[in-house]
Amino acid sequence: MTNSPTVIVLIGLPARGKTYISKKLTRYLNWIGVPTKAVTSCLFHNITLISSQDVKVSSPDYPERDRESVMEDFLKRIECYKVTYQPLDPDDHDKDLSFIQVINVGQRFLVNHVQDYIQSKIVYYLMNIHVQKHSIYLCRHGESQHNVQGCIGGDSELSSRGKQFSKALRGFLEDQKIPDLKVWTSQLRRTIQTAEELGVPYEQWKILNEIDAGICEEMTYEKIKETYPDEYSLRDQDKYHYRYPGGESYQDLVQRLEPVIMELERQGNVLVICHQAVMRCLLAYFLDKSADDLPYLKCPLHVVLKLTPVAYGCKVDIFDLKVEAVNTHRDRPLGSSRQAVLPTLLRRNSFTPLSSQDQVKRPRLFSVGNPPRLASVPALSTTRFPEAEESEEMNESQVSFG
Repeated sequence: MTNSPTVIVLIGLPARGKTYISKKLTRYLNWIGVPTKAVTSCLFHNITLISSQDVKVSSPDYPERDRESVMEDFLKRIECYKVTYQPLDPDDHDKDLSFIQVINVGQRFLVNHVQDYIQSKIVYYLMNIHVQKHSIYLCRHGESQHNVQGCIGGDSELSSRGKQFSKALRGFLEDQKIPDLKVWTSQLRRTIQTAEELGVPYEQWKILNEIDAGICEEMTYEKIKETYPDEYSLRDQDKYHYRYPGGESYQDLVQRLEPVIMELERQGNVLVICHQAVMRCLLAYFLDKSADDLPYLKCPLHVVLKLTPVAYGCKVDIFDLKVEAVNTHRDRPLGSSRQAVLPTLLRRNSFTPLSSQDQVKRPRLFSVGNPPRLASVPALSTTRFPEAEESEEMNESQVSFG
């Protein structure tokens, strides 16, 4: 995406959202595959101001202090900084700098001299985030017939226990009394059937569909190992980058889900009823998990995760709705290491390893309204390949690029 490094500098008075922005921006860039690290030029961290009357007492600046004294000390600090603070001058001295100025908690933006793809991505992201308190609820669909059979992919209906979970989910939402809740599903039947039981409007997103397993759709892992042993081995060696023949990799899925992340950052309270691989990708973003760990995050059936963005990360609450279901999680294989993988085939102009020489994209084997059909199986290569409950006000926070 870029051949030269980009330095992002956040400037502004305390409580303008610098820590909040830097944490979120670092997390986002790492998630989309741009290695990023946040550093501080000060000997102390900035304190988080929740509102004009509420301060994050647990900030590193104020250990074990009462709220009133924290507020008094904090406001004195701001007044002291105002004496020497000098804002950017986009009309004269700083007109040639690349920066975005965030004004009044995102009510207005001033974008100046943005030059490349990465800077454009950063600007777009910053224009989508907000600091209002909200929560994101993630859960998988109810147990499906394919889950019971051990098959991956496909478009099967809910099992009897999956339908029981749908009813339990409705009761859970009624108990939570979540204001202005939006419900999103994929376009696959098992998520739609789960949402139908809730009795509320919901939105279907095609990009929330489960990872496409290509020629391996509707197969068990045992069948894949027996039929395509090379593919099975390759996936175990680098699950994030491995792409199913005719299907997707986790890396592809992350790119597909980027619009969902942008929309989640813009919205208030949202319940996303999705699939195992999709939920892993979303969780990896909010919990700042590496690409190596992402494919092995545990996302059990019939469990709801409540994610509440806070100033220094994301608070997670787990709700087990006590409906039995099969376990679809596969642990990381012992001894698997990216360094142990020999050079693999690479897609032209890409560093993404391919799983085989046949990479023709095929539609799913079975979609709503269409009968199942047999997949054409590519000939395998004979070559064997041995990998915010608390938030901040952002008044005139400025982000500069260097």
